[in-house]
Amino acid sequence: MARLDGQVAVVTGATRGLGKGIATGLGEAGAVVYITGRTLTASTDSMGSLEETAAAVDQAGGTAIPVQVDHSDDDQVKALFDRIRTDQNGRLDLLVNNAYAGVSALKAAYGKPFWEADPAEFWDACNAVGLRSHYLASVHAARLMVPQRRGLICTLSSWGGLSYIFGVPYGVGKAACDRLAADMAVELKPHQVTSLSIWPGIVGTELMTQFAAEMGLGNSQPAGAGEDSSAPDHYNWETPLLTGRVIAALASDRNLLRRTGQVQIVAELAREYGAVDAEGNRPASLRSLRFVLPYAVPGLRPYAELVPDLELPWPFLLLGPLGSPKA
Repeated sequence: MARLDGQVAVVTGATRGLGKGIATGLGEAGAVVYITGRTLTASTDSMGSLEETAAAVDQAGGTAIPVQVDHSDDDQVKALFDRIRTDQNGRLDLLVNNAYAGVSALKAAYGKPFWEADPAEFWDACNAVGLRSHYLASVHAARLMVPQRRGLICTLSSWGGLSYIFGVPYGVGKAACDRLAADMAVELKPHQVTSLSIWPGIVGTELMTQFAAEMGLGNSQPAGAGEDSSAPDHYNWETPLLTGRVIAALASDRNLLRRTGQVQIVAELAREYGAVDAEGNRPASLRSLRFVLPYAVPGLRPYAELVPDLELPWPFLLLGPLGSPKA
């Protein structure tokens, strides 16, 4: 297992879902993890809280520092990093840009063309606390990392940056997250700071599971769109912890800078680093034959482990299965 003892990390949007799993994975590796979100204490109206995530991080072996932050408020974000500067003598090793406020908007607009949705409720919800907040947090993180000439910024994105999934604002935002990570890498590389875009697979978060059930997303959906949560196997789903373990492995990689600016797929990194999911399994990449063939032919799913775990080349995906725009 990767070790991050003494390292200082920030995970934004960590009250539940991917953020909670990532923070827990970093805790397993021994990191000090600042976790942010709007809900500090659990209530009957909340689906997760910072206190619950902090308990999970501490139990995993790390040190959690919960900080209540609304990432739509620039002053609150600045105050977070000012606190880290003071508390940790300017040290920050890892930022995970995960905060996202668009799930409810995606549910409300699902199945409608973009012109029938209110721009303020759809676009802004997807890309304010999401794309813009990732940029702002990265600015403050870079101001700590560049002087120390080390650090890693991971921006959570998805296959929606390559293929239509949930609608126009979602896809544009995810493609922009990929470009954000790539362009930040150009300017950060001379300072030995790495910037990556991270693509999980189909992650069974609380909200994603609920969304899939309510929207009736089944096996006919594009890769990454989710699966029918009533299906007994939840074929090839990942837990949020896998992304956390993979990011911990990245942060401990001494040759990490060679990856800077790239999209990194969680399942492929898990195989490379030997990381496993919560139950000891290792899901296949969404571009692996092991996922694609049984996804297309459900009868093969019980035998998925017999299918070679070989990734389809990006050009093949762009020409057909992902339906990317063509000249």
